[in-house]
Amino acid sequence: MRLRVVAGSIGGRFFEGPDSPATHPMSERVRGALFNMLGDISGKTILDPFAGSGAVSFEALSRGAAQAILIERDRRAQETIDENIIKLGLGTRARLIRANCRSWSLTAPGEQFDLIIADPPYNDVKVSTLNMLTNHLKPNGLMVVSYPGRESAPTVNGVVVVDKRIYGDAALAIYR
Repeated sequence: MRLRVVAGSIGGRFFEGPDSPATHPMSERVRGALFNMLGDISGKTILDPFAGSGAVSFEALSRGAAQAILIERDRRAQETIDENIIKLGLGTRARLIRANCRSWSLTAPGEQFDLIIADPPYNDVKVSTLNMLTNHLKPNGLMVVSYPGRESAPTVNGVVVVDKRIYGDAALAIYR
């Protein structure tokens, strides 16, 4: 599956999505809307705890984020992300961690980010995992959660919903 970076320094460049039923890349439409909503993210640090294709991180880095940490547990997705980091020339700005985000969170308690963009598998949205991720949010940071558009935004402890948008089958909730 071919995907495209929507805008920014590598906007228009194509990359491959993993050939894995375990991932569902955020659509170009939703990614574009999300980053337009977020505005200037120059210099920000990003956590992508369900990286899948890496599309969210690649978009963030293209739009000026300083660094993205991509966490992915699926082996095929990991291989594809590695290849895309090289293909897109993202070097040390994108770092892949081969783990599930719960395990990573327990081993990295001090890691904090300006922006967490969580796009978990829709059939497996665990609120307990989302609650754990808030420990990695810097003060005044934002966490974005993608969830099925027909459902309510997940209630996450320690943060409040500051915006919600629905894009057909997908929805985004932004927490502060």
